[in-house]
Amino acid sequence: MPLKITDIVKKSLPAVVSIVITKQLEKIEAEIPQNNFPFTPSQNEKQRAMLKSLADVDGMVQVGGGSGFIIDSGGIIITNRHVIADKQSEYTIITNDDQKFSAEVLARDPMNDVAILKLHISNQTKGKIKKLPTLNLGNSDKIELGESVLAIGNSLGIFKNTVSAGIISGLSRSIRAQIDPETPTQEIRGLIQTDTAINPGNSGGPLLNAEGEVIGINAAIVFGAQNIGFAIPINTVKRDIQDLKKYGRIKKPLLGIRYLNIDDNISKKMKLPVNNGAVVIHEDHQTLGVIVGTPAYKAGIRAGDIIIKCDGKLINSKITIQDILEKKSADDILELDILRDSHRLNISVKLMERK
Repeated sequence: MPLKITDIVKKSLPAVVSIVITKQLEKIEAEIPQNNFPFTPSQNEKQRAMLKSLADVDGMVQVGGGSGFIIDSGGIIITNRHVIADKQSEYTIITNDDQKFSAEVLARDPMNDVAILKLHISNQTKGKIKKLPTLNLGNSDKIELGESVLAIGNSLGIFKNTVSAGIISGLSRSIRAQIDPETPTQEIRGLIQTDTAINPGNSGGPLLNAEGEVIGINAAIVFGAQNIGFAIPINTVKRDIQDLKKYGRIKKPLLGIRYLNIDDNISKKMKLPVNNGAVVIHEDHQTLGVIVGTPAYKAGIRAGDIIIKCDGKLINSKITIQDILEKKSADDILELDILRDSHRLNISVKLMERK
């Protein structure tokens, strides 16, 4: 039976945390170019002086923030990968009752915007804290268009415990985003679209259903639009947690191709013989369509090949290669039906772990 919004909030808030990102002043200064065009040397010095004024006694400067939520009384926290993307930074967890803990990054999902942290509870504080509150994980495969949801997070890094309500506006959405500053823009698929207000700082917070269960991680907004936000389905997180428990890390399969999903427009533009599937492409003059040393390379897949079926499923706008890979494991065999120069080929590819 659905709960009242106030009941969900009271039940959930204690398990929602703020994540404060700090970095050594010396490391920040090292990242500032000596000749920081278009700024003058004196302006650069003012910039450095401002940074020093923000540093604490240990020389740490707050450089960002986000949200997360506790799923295990042992201190396991879920957030977005982009929130804790900087491996040179340190992360502090602030609980709803204002207790502060350092955090260890257990895993970053190499394909999805998901990260798993763990609170560091010292022996001195272990006996002083109560049992950590947790949130229950729902089933994102069962959500329906139009159902009511709540988002909780640390909006703009300023407004702690911000609650907003809305509905599920769309399912299985895809967007292009840069999850990690060190990696190129990538397509993120299978997202939950919601009109619930999600702001910078909300990232990593829970999207809750009417039973108070987490069905998604608030992840992204579309700038310039109103009431269009996206969340990572919680079932993606469940698979990551299973990997972490089983292998000590998140294992994602790697195929090793760069491809373009084919539709009527792409088919016409590239003069392809089909209007569905995925064509292996060169992204630019320097980037191969098949990455050397990967399973696809070893299996003999070439740029220009059109993958019609993957594991017997027709590839189209609704079912992509990425969707199928998301449910595979490293070392699985992937069966590909390929069209090459009007010839149909069946190629078996043994996947490997994505590093």
